Amino acid sequence: MTQPQVIVVGNEKGGAGKSTLAIHIACGLLHAGRRVAVIDLDLRQQSMSHFFSHRAAWTAANKVTLPMPLEPDLGDGKALAKADEAEQLARFEAVYAEARSAEVILIDTPGGDTALSRAAHARADQIVTPMNDSFVDFDMLGSVDPVTLELLKPSTYSESVWEARKHRAISEGRHAAIDWIVVVNRMAVAEARNRRRLEERMAKLAKRVGFRVGPGLRDRVIYRELFPFGLTVADLSNEVRPVAVSLAHVAARQEMRNLMQALGLDDIRMPVLDAAA
Repeated sequence: MTQPQVIVVGNEKGGAGKSTLAIHIACGLLHAGRRVAVIDLDLRQQSMSHFFSHRAAWTAANKVTLPMPLEPDLGDGKALAKADEAEQLARFEAVYAEARSAEVILIDTPGGDTALSRAAHARADQIVTPMNDSFVDFDMLGSVDPVTLELLKPSTYSESVWEARKHRAISEGRHAAIDWIVVVNRMAVAEARNRRRLEERMAKLAKRVGFRVGPGLRDRVIYRELFPFGLTVADLSNEVRPVAVSLAHVAARQEMRNLMQALGLDDIRMPVLDAAA
């Protein structure tokens, strides 16, 4: 059987937009015609699971058809979060085995260093790490000198990815097989000098630890307002439009396309959307 591509959305810092990114990548792949399985390892929040539950309910109530992923049942997430590591890992292995029937497995991970997160990273073909446009988020990737702001060394999460790569090389004999891309999420209007400093450190760290830098999703109300319906801008059409559509939705669609292209994934076949309709 052909091995599925495994995409892990990860960052040990909370609030960086992992679930938002995971949801949009999954829907982008679905609209590209891929068979996608999703695994939500953020057991307490389960934002991605809730999103696809909303999607199933909204489409049924409105008698419309939208592509849906395979979502193996992890069971009660909150109960599993309290279980010991052995039970958690056994459950992960079970749902992962079920997900292998898909072409792409997309895994959303929690903030923090957990056994489940480490297991997911070790399976990854591609790791996608969102970060906000600030040195606060950069601190999870690399440490800088507090006086000169010069890059000192890789930080916590970079070391975790290194361990995942090492595990992959040992277990499968594949060196540097994990493609790591860091996307700058929720970009806002920032002071130009601070952004330039951040970009310079990002470029240096990228060369040192081996990741690519790509575009993320801006801080748009559009992305949040569609969540309760289980929809993304890729789903909107002249028939599917639970909110008033504007040119901002068209711009957000292009952001999704740019994200998918940066990840090297398939182009999204979005339905026709007339902002003036």
